[in-house]
Amino acid sequence: MNAPNQSGWKPEMTPASEDGLHNGPATVTGNRALMLEEALLFEIGRADVTGIDLPEPADDAPNRLGGLDRAEPIDLPGLTEPETVRHYTRLSRQNYGIDLGFFPLGSCTMKHNPRLNEKVARMPGFADVHPLQPRETVQGAFEVINELAHWLIALTGMHGVAMSPKAGAHGELCGILCIRAALEARGDAREVVLVPDSAHGTNPATAAFAGYRVENIPTTDEGRVDLEALKARLGPDVAAVMITNPNTCGLFERDMKKISDAVHEAGGFVYCDGANFNAIVGKVRPGDLGVDAMHINLHKTFSTPHGGGGPGSGPVVLSEALAPFGPLPYTARTADGVVHLVEEETADAFSEEHFGGVMQSFGRMTAFHGQMGMFTRALTYILSHGADGLRQVAEDAVLNANYILRSMEDLLHAPYAASGPCMHEALFGDKGFGGDLSTLDLAKSLIDEGYHPMTVYFPLVLHGAMLVEPTETESKATLDQFIAAFRSLAERANAGDEAMKQAPYYAPRRRLDETLAARKPKLAWTEPENT
Repeated sequence: MNAPNQSGWKPEMTPASEDGLHNGPATVTGNRALMLEEALLFEIGRADVTGIDLPEPADDAPNRLGGLDRAEPIDLPGLTEPETVRHYTRLSRQNYGIDLGFFPLGSCTMKHNPRLNEKVARMPGFADVHPLQPRETVQGAFEVINELAHWLIALTGMHGVAMSPKAGAHGELCGILCIRAALEARGDAREVVLVPDSAHGTNPATAAFAGYRVENIPTTDEGRVDLEALKARLGPDVAAVMITNPNTCGLFERDMKKISDAVHEAGGFVYCDGANFNAIVGKVRPGDLGVDAMHINLHKTFSTPHGGGGPGSGPVVLSEALAPFGPLPYTARTADGVVHLVEEETADAFSEEHFGGVMQSFGRMTAFHGQMGMFTRALTYILSHGADGLRQVAEDAVLNANYILRSMEDLLHAPYAASGPCMHEALFGDKGFGGDLSTLDLAKSLIDEGYHPMTVYFPLVLHGAMLVEPTETESKATLDQFIAAFRSLAERANAGDEAMKQAPYYAPRRRLDETLAARKPKLAWTEPENT
Protein backbone atom coordinates (compact mmCIF):
# COMPACT_ATOMS: atom_id res chain seq x y z
CA MET A 1 0.00 0.00 0.00
CA ASN A 2 1.16 3.54 -0.65
CA ALA A 3 1.34 6.09 2.12
CA PRO A 4 -1.29 8.88 2.00
CA ASN A 5 -0.17 11.55 -0.48
CA GLN A 6 1.14 14.76 1.03
CA SER A 7 -1.44 16.99 -0.69
CA GLY A 8 -4.21 15.27 1.23
CA TRP A 9 -6.32 14.93 -1.95
CA LYS A 10 -8.44 11.83 -2.34
CA PRO A 11 -11.24 10.88 -4.76
CA GLU A 12 -14.70 11.99 -3.74
CA MET A 13 -16.69 9.07 -2.36
CA THR A 14 -20.47 9.10 -2.09
CA PRO A 15 -22.01 7.66 1.07
CA ALA A 16 -22.66 3.93 1.03
CA SER A 17 -26.18 2.60 0.98
CA GLU A 18 -27.44 0.01 3.45
CA ASP A 19 -26.15 -2.85 1.31
CA GLY A 20 -22.65 -1.35 1.29
CA LEU A 21 -22.72 -0.23 -2.36
CA HIS A 22 -22.12 3.36 -3.38
CA ASN A 23 -25.27 5.17 -4.41
CA GLY A 24 -25.74 5.57 -8.11
CA PRO A 25 -27.85 4.28 -10.98
CA ALA A 26 -28.26 0.54 -11.28
CA THR A 27 -26.43 -1.17 -14.14
CA VAL A 28 -27.93 -3.82 -16.40
CA THR A 29 -24.92 -6.13 -15.95
CA GLY A 30 -24.56 -5.71 -12.20
CA ASN A 31 -21.02 -4.44 -12.86
CA ARG A 32 -19.77 -1.22 -11.28
CA ALA A 33 -17.10 0.05 -13.69
CA LEU A 34 -14.05 -2.14 -13.07
CA MET A 35 -15.75 -3.91 -10.16
CA LEU A 36 -17.17 -6.73 -12.23
CA GLU A 37 -19.88 -9.06 -11.00
CA GLU A 38 -18.66 -12.52 -11.93
CA ALA A 39 -21.03 -15.35 -12.82
CA LEU A 40 -20.30 -19.01 -12.19
CA LEU A 41 -18.85 -21.09 -15.02
CA PHE A 42 -22.15 -22.96 -15.25
CA GLU A 43 -23.96 -19.65 -15.70
CA ILE A 44 -21.59 -18.54 -18.46
CA GLY A 45 -21.52 -21.71 -20.54
CA ARG A 46 -23.83 -24.66 -21.18
CA ALA A 47 -23.20 -28.37 -20.87
CA ASP A 48 -24.65 -29.04 -24.33
CA VAL A 49 -22.05 -26.94 -26.16
CA THR A 50 -18.28 -26.97 -26.42
CA GLY A 51 -15.73 -24.23 -26.80
CA ILE A 52 -13.73 -26.13 -29.43
CA ASP A 53 -14.46 -28.00 -32.63
CA LEU A 54 -13.40 -31.64 -32.82
CA PRO A 55 -14.15 -34.06 -35.65
CA GLU A 56 -16.48 -36.91 -34.91
CA PRO A 57 -14.52 -40.16 -34.45
CA ALA A 58 -14.70 -42.64 -37.29
CA ASP A 59 -16.77 -45.75 -36.68
CA ASP A 60 -13.69 -47.93 -37.06
CA ALA A 61 -11.43 -45.74 -34.89
CA PRO A 62 -9.57 -47.82 -32.29
CA ASN A 63 -10.79 -47.50 -28.71
CA ARG A 64 -7.88 -47.12 -26.33
CA LEU A 65 -9.96 -46.67 -23.16
CA GLY A 66 -9.78 -50.33 -22.17
CA GLY A 67 -13.41 -50.54 -21.13
CA LEU A 68 -13.29 -47.27 -19.19
CA ASP A 69 -15.59 -45.39 -21.59
CA ARG A 70 -17.65 -42.65 -20.00
CA ALA A 71 -21.12 -43.96 -19.16
CA GLU A 72 -22.82 -40.55 -19.17
CA PRO A 73 -22.06 -36.95 -20.18
CA ILE A 74 -19.61 -35.09 -18.00
CA ASP A 75 -22.02 -32.13 -17.73
CA LEU A 76 -19.33 -29.46 -17.59
CA PRO A 77 -20.07 -26.15 -19.31
CA GLY A 78 -18.47 -25.50 -22.66
CA LEU A 79 -16.71 -22.14 -22.93
CA THR A 80 -14.60 -20.47 -25.57
CA GLU A 81 -11.00 -19.64 -24.74
CA PRO A 82 -11.71 -15.88 -24.27
CA GLU A 83 -14.60 -16.69 -21.93
CA THR A 84 -12.43 -19.05 -19.89
CA VAL A 85 -9.46 -16.68 -19.68
CA ARG A 86 -11.64 -13.71 -18.75
CA HIS A 87 -13.49 -15.68 -16.07
CA TYR A 88 -10.35 -16.70 -14.21
CA THR A 89 -8.64 -13.36 -14.75
CA ARG A 90 -11.64 -11.53 -13.28
CA LEU A 91 -11.71 -13.92 -10.33
CA SER A 92 -7.98 -13.34 -9.74
CA ARG A 93 -8.61 -9.60 -9.53
CA GLN A 94 -10.98 -10.19 -6.62
CA ASN A 95 -8.30 -12.06 -4.68
CA TYR A 96 -5.77 -10.40 -2.41
CA GLY A 97 -2.11 -10.98 -3.19
CA ILE A 98 1.30 -9.84 -2.00
CA ASP A 99 1.72 -7.88 -5.24
CA LEU A 100 -1.40 -5.85 -4.40
CA GLY A 101 -0.74 -4.81 -0.84
CA PHE A 102 0.59 -5.45 2.63
CA PHE A 103 -0.07 -8.92 4.08
CA PRO A 104 0.20 -8.71 7.92
CA LEU A 105 -0.41 -12.46 8.18
CA GLY A 106 1.41 -13.45 11.38
CA SER A 107 3.10 -16.86 11.54
CA CYS A 108 2.92 -17.23 7.76
CA THR A 109 5.53 -14.68 6.62
CA MET A 110 3.91 -13.34 3.47
CA LYS A 111 6.75 -11.24 2.11
CA HIS A 112 7.68 -9.90 -1.30
CA ASN A 113 8.89 -12.45 -3.86
CA PRO A 114 11.79 -10.72 -5.67
CA ARG A 115 11.50 -10.74 -9.45
CA LEU A 116 15.15 -11.68 -9.71
CA ASN A 117 14.21 -15.06 -8.22
CA GLU A 118 11.55 -15.52 -10.88
CA LYS A 119 13.92 -14.56 -13.69
CA VAL A 120 16.48 -17.16 -12.63
CA ALA A 121 13.86 -19.86 -12.04
CA ARG A 122 12.59 -19.36 -15.58
CA MET A 123 15.96 -19.98 -17.21
CA PRO A 124 15.51 -22.98 -19.54
CA GLY A 125 18.15 -25.09 -17.80
CA PHE A 126 16.17 -24.83 -14.56
CA ALA A 127 12.59 -24.46 -15.76
CA ASP A 128 12.74 -27.34 -18.22
CA VAL A 129 14.60 -29.89 -16.09
CA HIS A 130 12.81 -33.22 -15.58
CA PRO A 131 13.42 -35.74 -12.77
CA LEU A 132 13.64 -38.63 -15.23
CA GLN A 133 16.42 -37.09 -17.32
CA PRO A 134 19.76 -38.94 -17.45
CA ARG A 135 21.90 -37.81 -14.54
CA GLU A 136 24.69 -36.53 -16.75
CA THR A 137 22.26 -33.95 -18.22
CA VAL A 138 21.22 -32.43 -14.87
CA GLN A 139 24.55 -31.74 -13.18
CA GLY A 140 23.63 -28.06 -12.90
CA ALA A 141 20.47 -28.95 -10.98
CA PHE A 142 22.48 -31.15 -8.60
CA GLU A 143 24.89 -28.26 -8.04
CA VAL A 144 22.00 -25.92 -7.17
CA ILE A 145 20.50 -28.43 -4.72
CA ASN A 146 23.87 -29.10 -3.11
CA GLU A 147 24.77 -25.40 -2.86
CA LEU A 148 21.42 -24.57 -1.25
CA ALA A 149 21.89 -27.49 1.14
CA HIS A 150 25.32 -26.10 2.08
CA TRP A 151 23.82 -22.69 2.91
CA LEU A 152 21.00 -24.18 4.97
CA ILE A 153 23.45 -26.27 6.98
CA ALA A 154 25.75 -23.28 7.53
CA LEU A 155 22.91 -20.94 8.55
CA THR A 156 21.48 -23.43 11.06
CA GLY A 157 24.72 -24.92 12.40
CA MET A 158 23.49 -28.45 11.69
CA HIS A 159 25.19 -31.53 10.25
CA GLY A 160 22.99 -32.60 7.35
CA VAL A 161 19.82 -31.69 5.50
CA ALA A 162 16.97 -33.54 3.79
CA MET A 163 15.94 -31.54 0.73
CA SER A 164 13.04 -33.69 -0.50
CA PRO A 165 10.11 -32.66 1.80
CA LYS A 166 7.56 -30.61 -0.12
CA ALA A 167 6.23 -28.33 2.64
CA GLY A 168 6.70 -27.33 6.26
CA ALA A 169 4.29 -29.93 7.62
CA HIS A 170 5.87 -32.53 5.34
CA GLY A 171 9.23 -31.54 6.79
CA GLU A 172 7.87 -31.90 10.33
CA LEU A 173 6.87 -35.46 9.52
CA CYS A 174 10.31 -36.09 8.05
CA GLY A 175 11.99 -34.89 11.24
CA ILE A 176 9.77 -36.98 13.50
CA LEU A 177 10.36 -40.05 11.33
CA CYS A 178 14.11 -39.46 11.67
CA ILE A 179 13.66 -39.37 15.45
CA ARG A 180 11.59 -42.55 15.36
CA ALA A 181 14.24 -44.31 13.25
CA ALA A 182 17.02 -43.22 15.63
CA LEU A 183 15.09 -44.50 18.65
CA GLU A 184 14.29 -47.80 16.96
CA ALA A 185 17.95 -48.25 16.02
CA ARG A 186 18.84 -48.27 19.70
CA GLY A 187 15.84 -50.41 20.64
CA ASP A 188 14.06 -47.61 22.45
CA ALA A 189 10.27 -47.72 22.14
CA ARG A 190 9.19 -44.29 23.36
CA GLU A 191 5.65 -43.15 22.71
CA VAL A 192 5.17 -39.53 23.88
CA VAL A 193 5.94 -36.22 22.17
CA LEU A 194 5.71 -33.05 24.26
CA VAL A 195 4.34 -29.94 22.55
CA PRO A 196 4.21 -26.52 24.27
CA ASP A 197 0.93 -24.66 23.79
CA SER A 198 2.91 -21.81 22.22
CA ALA A 199 4.15 -24.12 19.43
CA HIS A 200 3.05 -23.99 15.82
CA GLY A 201 -0.35 -25.56 15.23
CA THR A 202 0.79 -28.39 12.98
CA ASN A 203 3.19 -29.83 15.58
CA PRO A 204 0.70 -31.92 17.59
CA ALA A 205 -0.98 -33.11 14.38
CA THR A 206 2.36 -34.27 12.98
CA ALA A 207 3.30 -36.13 16.15
CA ALA A 208 -0.10 -37.83 16.32
CA PHE A 209 0.07 -38.76 12.62
CA ALA A 210 3.45 -40.40 13.26
CA GLY A 211 1.86 -42.55 15.96
CA TYR A 212 2.92 -40.68 19.08
CA ARG A 213 0.78 -39.63 22.00
CA VAL A 214 0.87 -35.85 22.38
CA GLU A 215 1.04 -34.12 25.73
CA ASN A 216 0.89 -30.38 26.34
CA ILE A 217 3.44 -28.22 28.14
CA PRO A 218 2.08 -24.91 29.48
CA THR A 219 3.24 -21.39 28.75
CA THR A 220 4.31 -19.02 31.51
CA ASP A 221 2.65 -15.67 32.10
CA GLU A 222 5.42 -14.02 30.09
CA GLY A 223 4.63 -16.15 27.01
CA ARG A 224 7.50 -18.67 27.08
CA VAL A 225 7.75 -22.42 27.70
CA ASP A 226 7.47 -23.39 31.37
CA LEU A 227 10.92 -24.96 31.80
CA GLU A 228 10.16 -26.51 35.17
CA ALA A 229 6.93 -28.09 33.92
CA LEU A 230 8.83 -29.51 30.96
CA LYS A 231 11.57 -30.96 33.16
CA ALA A 232 8.99 -32.49 35.48
CA ARG A 233 7.35 -34.35 32.59
CA LEU A 234 10.51 -35.73 30.97
CA GLY A 235 11.05 -39.44 31.37
CA PRO A 236 11.87 -42.71 29.58
CA ASP A 237 8.62 -42.57 27.56
CA VAL A 238 9.31 -39.13 25.99
CA ALA A 239 10.66 -39.41 22.45
CA ALA A 240 10.90 -35.72 21.67
CA VAL A 241 9.77 -32.20 22.34
CA MET A 242 8.47 -30.14 19.40
CA ILE A 243 9.11 -26.49 20.08
CA THR A 244 8.73 -23.38 17.96
CA ASN A 245 11.45 -20.79 18.45
CA PRO A 246 10.74 -17.92 18.20
CA ASN A 247 7.35 -19.07 19.47
CA THR A 248 3.90 -18.02 18.30
CA CYS A 249 3.62 -15.48 21.11
CA GLY A 250 6.28 -13.64 19.10
CA LEU A 251 9.01 -14.28 21.66
CA PHE A 252 12.42 -15.92 21.60
CA GLU A 253 12.73 -18.89 23.95
CA ARG A 254 15.53 -17.73 26.24
CA ASP A 255 15.79 -21.16 27.90
CA MET A 256 16.18 -23.04 24.62
CA LYS A 257 19.62 -24.46 25.47
CA LYS A 258 18.42 -25.51 28.92
CA ILE A 259 15.40 -27.19 27.33
CA SER A 260 17.60 -29.07 24.85
CA ASP A 261 20.02 -30.17 27.54
CA ALA A 262 17.19 -31.48 29.73
CA VAL A 263 15.58 -33.39 26.83
CA HIS A 264 18.89 -34.92 25.76
CA GLU A 265 19.71 -35.93 29.31
CA ALA A 266 16.36 -37.75 29.42
CA GLY A 267 17.23 -39.59 26.20
CA GLY A 268 14.90 -37.68 23.88
CA PHE A 269 15.37 -35.47 20.85
CA VAL A 270 14.56 -31.81 20.17
CA TYR A 271 12.50 -30.89 17.14
CA CYS A 272 12.36 -27.17 16.38
CA ASP A 273 9.64 -25.80 14.12
CA GLY A 274 11.44 -23.50 11.69
CA ALA A 275 8.36 -21.54 10.64
CA ASN A 276 9.71 -18.45 12.39
CA PHE A 277 13.32 -18.73 11.25
CA ASN A 278 12.88 -15.41 9.42
CA ALA A 279 13.29 -13.67 12.78
CA ILE A 280 16.70 -15.17 13.57
CA VAL A 281 18.32 -16.10 10.25
CA GLY A 282 21.94 -14.95 10.29
CA LYS A 283 21.66 -14.12 14.01
CA VAL A 284 21.17 -17.48 15.78
CA ARG A 285 22.09 -21.01 14.70
CA PRO A 286 19.54 -23.52 16.05
CA GLY A 287 22.21 -26.22 16.08
CA ASP A 288 24.10 -24.24 18.71
CA LEU A 289 20.98 -24.39 20.89
CA GLY A 290 20.87 -28.20 20.87
CA VAL A 291 18.25 -28.68 18.16
CA ASP A 292 18.28 -32.13 16.50
CA ALA A 293 15.89 -31.47 13.61
CA MET A 294 14.23 -28.39 12.15
CA HIS A 295 12.26 -27.84 8.97
CA ILE A 296 12.77 -24.64 7.02
CA ASN A 297 9.88 -23.11 5.10
CA LEU A 298 11.60 -21.75 1.99
CA HIS A 299 8.57 -19.54 1.33
CA LYS A 300 8.76 -17.92 4.76
CA THR A 301 12.47 -17.22 5.17
CA PHE A 302 13.84 -17.37 1.64
CA SER A 303 11.06 -15.62 -0.32
CA THR A 304 9.82 -18.43 -2.58
CA PRO A 305 6.08 -18.26 -3.40
CA HIS A 306 3.69 -20.11 -1.11
CA GLY A 307 3.28 -23.41 -2.93
CA GLY A 308 4.77 -22.00 -6.10
CA GLY A 309 1.94 -23.26 -8.29
CA GLY A 310 2.40 -26.79 -6.99
CA PRO A 311 4.40 -28.42 -4.22
CA GLY A 312 6.34 -26.07 -2.01
CA SER A 313 9.54 -26.98 -0.19
CA GLY A 314 10.35 -27.70 3.45
CA PRO A 315 13.96 -28.91 3.81
CA VAL A 316 14.85 -30.46 7.17
CA VAL A 317 18.23 -29.82 8.77
CA LEU A 318 19.50 -32.62 11.02
CA SER A 319 22.00 -32.92 13.86
CA GLU A 320 24.91 -35.33 13.75
CA ALA A 321 22.84 -37.78 15.81
CA LEU A 322 19.95 -37.80 13.32
CA ALA A 323 21.68 -37.24 9.95
CA PRO A 324 22.28 -40.98 9.33
CA PHE A 325 18.52 -41.60 9.54
CA GLY A 326 17.44 -38.96 7.04
CA PRO A 327 15.47 -39.79 3.91
CA LEU A 328 16.80 -40.79 0.52
CA PRO A 329 17.83 -39.46 -1.91
CA TYR A 330 20.44 -36.83 -1.04
CA THR A 331 23.22 -35.06 -2.92
CA ALA A 332 26.89 -35.66 -2.17
CA ARG A 333 30.05 -34.09 -3.58
CA THR A 334 32.77 -36.68 -4.02
CA ALA A 335 36.53 -36.17 -3.95
CA ASP A 336 36.57 -35.46 -7.70
CA GLY A 337 34.34 -32.41 -7.14
CA VAL A 338 31.29 -33.90 -8.85
CA VAL A 339 27.89 -33.74 -7.14
CA HIS A 340 26.04 -37.06 -7.19
CA LEU A 341 22.48 -38.00 -6.33
CA VAL A 342 22.65 -40.86 -3.82
CA GLU A 343 19.53 -43.00 -3.94
CA GLU A 344 20.62 -46.05 -1.96
CA GLU A 345 22.30 -46.69 1.37
CA THR A 346 25.96 -47.25 0.59
CA ALA A 347 29.11 -48.02 2.53
CA ASP A 348 31.59 -45.61 0.96
CA ALA A 349 33.97 -42.84 1.95
CA PHE A 350 31.20 -40.23 1.94
CA SER A 351 28.98 -42.32 4.24
CA GLU A 352 31.90 -42.93 6.57
CA GLU A 353 32.76 -39.23 6.68
CA HIS A 354 29.22 -37.93 7.24
CA PHE A 355 27.40 -40.77 8.95
CA GLY A 356 30.19 -42.68 10.68
CA GLY A 357 29.36 -45.72 8.59
CA VAL A 358 26.43 -46.86 6.47
CA MET A 359 23.45 -44.52 6.36
CA GLN A 360 20.37 -45.92 8.10
CA SER A 361 17.68 -44.04 6.18
CA PHE A 362 14.04 -44.47 7.18
CA GLY A 363 13.17 -44.44 3.45
CA ARG A 364 11.79 -41.84 1.07
CA MET A 365 9.48 -38.90 1.60
CA THR A 366 8.71 -38.42 -2.10
CA ALA A 367 9.33 -40.16 -5.40
CA PHE A 368 11.92 -37.57 -6.47
CA HIS A 369 14.27 -35.15 -4.78
CA GLY A 370 12.24 -31.98 -4.24
CA GLN A 371 10.91 -28.83 -5.90
CA MET A 372 13.50 -27.48 -8.31
CA GLY A 373 11.71 -24.16 -8.82
CA MET A 374 11.75 -23.46 -5.09
CA PHE A 375 15.40 -24.49 -4.76
CA THR A 376 16.42 -22.13 -7.54
CA ARG A 377 14.47 -19.19 -6.14
CA ALA A 378 15.74 -19.72 -2.59
CA LEU A 379 19.37 -19.98 -3.65
CA THR A 380 19.01 -16.85 -5.78
CA TYR A 381 17.63 -15.01 -2.76
CA ILE A 382 20.46 -16.23 -0.52
CA LEU A 383 23.23 -15.38 -2.98
CA SER A 384 21.77 -11.94 -3.75
CA HIS A 385 21.68 -11.11 -0.03
CA GLY A 386 24.87 -12.74 1.18
CA ALA A 387 25.57 -13.44 4.83
CA ASP A 388 25.32 -9.80 5.90
CA GLY A 389 22.11 -9.28 3.96
CA LEU A 390 20.45 -12.31 5.55
CA ARG A 391 21.39 -11.00 8.96
CA GLN A 392 19.74 -7.68 8.06
CA VAL A 393 16.60 -9.57 7.01
CA ALA A 394 16.14 -10.76 10.60
CA GLU A 395 17.05 -7.39 12.09
CA ASP A 396 14.59 -5.49 9.89
CA ALA A 397 11.79 -8.02 10.43
CA VAL A 398 12.19 -7.71 14.20
CA LEU A 399 12.42 -3.90 13.99
CA ASN A 400 9.21 -3.68 11.96
CA ALA A 401 7.31 -5.98 14.33
CA ASN A 402 8.37 -3.99 17.38
CA TYR A 403 7.36 -0.78 15.63
CA ILE A 404 3.83 -2.15 15.24
CA LEU A 405 3.76 -3.52 18.80
CA ARG A 406 4.78 -0.22 20.38
CA SER A 407 2.42 1.72 18.11
CA MET A 408 -0.61 -0.35 19.19
CA GLU A 409 -0.03 -1.41 22.79
CA ASP A 410 -1.88 1.62 24.21
CA LEU A 411 -5.08 0.61 22.37
CA LEU A 412 -4.97 -3.19 22.16
CA HIS A 413 -4.38 -5.81 24.81
CA ALA A 414 -0.73 -6.87 24.43
CA PRO A 415 -0.05 -9.22 27.36
CA TYR A 416 3.52 -10.06 26.36
CA ALA A 417 4.67 -6.54 25.50
CA ALA A 418 6.60 -6.39 28.77
CA SER A 419 8.35 -9.73 28.14
CA GLY A 420 11.06 -8.07 26.11
CA PRO A 421 11.22 -7.15 22.43
CA CYS A 422 8.97 -9.26 20.22
CA MET A 423 10.58 -11.04 17.33
CA HIS A 424 9.10 -11.01 13.81
CA GLU A 425 5.46 -10.82 14.90
CA ALA A 426 3.41 -8.88 17.46
CA LEU A 427 0.56 -10.51 19.39
CA PHE A 428 -2.61 -8.72 20.52
CA GLY A 429 -5.89 -9.85 22.10
CA ASP A 430 -9.50 -8.62 22.09
CA LYS A 431 -9.70 -7.78 25.79
CA GLY A 432 -11.28 -4.34 26.10
CA PHE A 433 -13.50 -4.47 23.01
CA GLY A 434 -16.85 -2.81 23.63
CA GLY A 435 -20.26 -4.42 23.30
CA ASP A 436 -20.08 -7.92 21.90
CA LEU A 437 -17.49 -7.07 19.23
CA SER A 438 -14.86 -9.71 18.55
CA THR A 439 -11.52 -10.16 16.87
CA LEU A 440 -13.36 -11.36 13.76
CA ASP A 441 -15.18 -8.03 13.48
CA LEU A 442 -11.92 -6.09 13.53
CA ALA A 443 -10.36 -8.47 11.00
CA LYS A 444 -13.31 -8.12 8.61
CA SER A 445 -13.18 -4.34 8.98
CA LEU A 446 -9.51 -4.41 7.99
CA ILE A 447 -10.60 -5.75 4.59
CA ASP A 448 -12.50 -2.51 3.95
CA GLU A 449 -9.27 -0.60 4.60
CA GLY A 450 -7.59 -2.56 1.78
CA TYR A 451 -5.61 -5.07 3.85
CA HIS A 452 -5.66 -8.81 4.17
CA PRO A 453 -6.47 -9.57 7.84
CA MET A 454 -3.78 -10.74 10.20
CA THR A 455 -3.77 -14.27 11.64
CA VAL A 456 -6.69 -14.48 14.09
CA TYR A 457 -7.49 -16.75 17.05
CA PHE A 458 -3.98 -18.19 17.05
CA PRO A 459 -2.06 -18.92 19.19
CA LEU A 460 -4.66 -20.44 21.49
CA VAL A 461 -2.94 -19.18 24.64
CA LEU A 462 -4.49 -15.72 24.13
CA HIS A 463 -8.22 -15.06 23.87
CA GLY A 464 -9.16 -13.38 20.59
CA ALA A 465 -5.57 -13.47 19.39
CA MET A 466 -4.43 -11.20 16.56
CA LEU A 467 -0.96 -12.11 15.31
CA VAL A 468 0.59 -9.41 13.13
CA GLU A 469 3.76 -9.96 11.09
CA PRO A 470 5.05 -7.10 8.92
CA THR A 471 8.19 -8.93 7.63
CA GLU A 472 11.29 -7.02 6.59
CA THR A 473 10.08 -6.17 3.10
CA GLU A 474 7.65 -3.41 4.11
CA SER A 475 8.69 0.24 4.25
CA LYS A 476 8.01 2.59 7.13
CA ALA A 477 5.50 4.46 4.96
CA THR A 478 3.56 1.24 4.42
CA LEU A 479 3.64 0.43 8.12
CA ASP A 480 2.55 3.96 9.06
CA GLN A 481 -0.52 3.72 6.86
CA PHE A 482 -1.36 0.27 8.22
CA ILE A 483 -0.91 1.45 11.81
CA ALA A 484 -3.21 4.43 11.16
CA ALA A 485 -5.92 2.09 9.88
CA PHE A 486 -5.31 -0.45 12.64
CA ARG A 487 -5.52 2.21 15.36
CA SER A 488 -8.73 3.60 13.93
CA LEU A 489 -10.33 0.14 13.96
CA ALA A 490 -9.05 -0.57 17.48
CA GLU A 491 -10.63 2.68 18.70
CA ARG A 492 -13.93 1.75 17.06
CA ALA A 493 -13.79 -1.76 18.54
CA ASN A 494 -13.06 -0.44 22.02
CA ALA A 495 -16.01 1.95 21.65
CA GLY A 496 -18.31 -0.91 20.64
CA ASP A 497 -19.06 0.33 17.11
CA GLU A 498 -21.82 -2.08 16.01
CA ALA A 499 -21.26 -1.20 12.33
CA MET A 500 -18.12 -3.34 12.45
CA LYS A 501 -20.27 -6.46 12.85
CA GLN A 502 -21.43 -6.10 9.23
CA ALA A 503 -17.96 -5.58 7.71
CA PRO A 504 -16.66 -5.91 5.10
CA TYR A 505 -18.83 -3.45 3.21
CA TYR A 506 -16.67 -2.91 0.12
CA ALA A 507 -15.35 -6.39 -0.68
CA PRO A 508 -16.70 -8.28 -3.72
CA ARG A 509 -18.77 -10.36 -1.27
CA ARG A 510 -20.20 -9.50 2.12
CA ARG A 511 -19.58 -11.51 5.28
CA LEU A 512 -20.52 -15.19 5.15
CA ASP A 513 -22.18 -17.26 7.82
CA GLU A 514 -18.86 -18.98 8.55
CA THR A 515 -20.37 -21.59 10.88
CA LEU A 516 -22.93 -22.66 8.27
CA ALA A 517 -20.29 -22.57 5.51
CA ALA A 518 -18.07 -24.90 7.54
CA ARG A 519 -20.79 -27.31 8.61
CA LYS A 520 -22.92 -27.37 5.47
CA PRO A 521 -20.70 -26.31 2.58
CA LYS A 522 -22.13 -26.25 -0.92
CA LEU A 523 -19.45 -27.97 -2.98
CA ALA A 524 -21.40 -28.65 -6.18
CA TRP A 525 -23.41 -26.40 -8.46
CA THR A 526 -27.07 -27.24 -8.94
CA GLU A 527 -29.31 -25.68 -11.52
CA PRO A 528 -31.97 -23.43 -10.00
CA GLU A 529 -35.37 -25.12 -9.83
CA ASN A 530 -37.17 -22.34 -11.70
CA THR A 531 -35.11 -22.71 -14.90
